[in-house]
Amino acid sequence: MPSIHRNRTIYGLLTLIILLMGLASRRFLGDIPFVKTYIGDVLWALMVFFGFAFLFTRWPTKAIALATLIFSFSIESSQLYHAPWIDSLRATRLGGLVLGFTFVWSDLLCYSLGVMIGFVAETFLIPGRYQR
Repeated sequence: MPSIHRNRTIYGLLTLIILLMGLASRRFLGDIPFVKTYIGDVLWALMVFFGFAFLFTRWPTKAIALATLIFSFSIESSQLYHAPWIDSLRATRLGGLVLGFTFVWSDLLCYSLGVMIGFVAETFLIPGRYQR
């Protein structure tokens, strides 16, 4: 069985591109309800998927997907907790983008879709992931 070895340059660029797409979707399409409600969360999970793939270059794709789901679901669940210290983090631009504000069930579906897109992209579209 060939081992996995991801090219950090490719995954770093993918992470950055998805990050910029997410910010652009908020900036330029944020007035469209569907985009505001769903697209950002899908892109956020996809960015985390590629970020984990960047960090953990030898993990199997399934492990990257599972880690992304656990991380994303944990962040969403943390939105049920509202202590002053974490709400002050959320009040910053970066904290709000990373931690979010309110728990929404549909976000879990969006994260799942983002992870699925990342899984399919890595499995079928990204060349050179395996070496013998």
